[in-house]
Amino acid sequence: MKSIRFERKGPVGNIVLANPPYNRLDTRFAECLEEAVREASQSDIRVLVVRAEGPNFSLGGEVREWPGKDLNWFRTFVAHVNRSYRTIEGLRVPTVAVVQGAAFGGGFELALSCDFIVAASDARFQCVEVTTAMLPIAGALQRLAERVGRSRASRFAMLGEPIAGSAAAELGIATHVADPDSLDRVANELIARLADGPTLSYAATRTLLKAWSGGGVAAADVVMLDVTMGLYETEDANRGFASTARAFDADEVPPDMVFYGR
Repeated sequence: MKSIRFERKGPVGNIVLANPPYNRLDTRFAECLEEAVREASQSDIRVLVVRAEGPNFSLGGEVREWPGKDLNWFRTFVAHVNRSYRTIEGLRVPTVAVVQGAAFGGGFELALSCDFIVAASDARFQCVEVTTAMLPIAGALQRLAERVGRSRASRFAMLGEPIAGSAAAELGIATHVADPDSLDRVANELIARLADGPTLSYAATRTLLKAWSGGGVAAADVVMLDVTMGLYETEDANRGFASTARAFDADEVPPDMVFYGR
């Protein structure tokens, strides 16, 4: 069974993360996501929704697959994830992420690739990469800076502070927030409005916004891998990956660690 699938109902397309309860980004995630986006792009849908089965949107990277693999493998893997997220941004229809539970790391970055984020008030967004001596490398840092400003982006990326769904709405990360019991209703009302709206106008709006943001975010995208990939081979990152992998095996939250800067 696919971990990601594309479904449609009339003018609405859904990309469903279907590997609950954690919906982690494994080695086939980007391939499956690109395939789903390709199906969406070849249809005549008017809005695309990214949803997840289970209690969580996505807990991010499946780091248990990483230890022992070399830098070239990691760079290719991350580049593929980035490309799959950019295919969502490159669509000509509005995109909506519906987030419940945890959206950590790459899961948070996936949500940030969408035009709209509808979040449950008790959802939790978090840049968890710092716990492995890394940083967001699928676009979150620059996209957060675009939405909430440089100082807050620094805070969330460097300190790894969690952001509740209600706070995400106040900060401008989420565009809509709902009580958990009302999440589907609020999301579906927005989706229905977009599906019934002026699709070509939406496409033009997205194009203009991308042109506006291109100077800052696109420049960061160009240099991101060159700046960050060397971290994969550091002692701190390897210790962090190993610690997180052990915690995942025990179904526990990764512990805080002391890093040595090397």
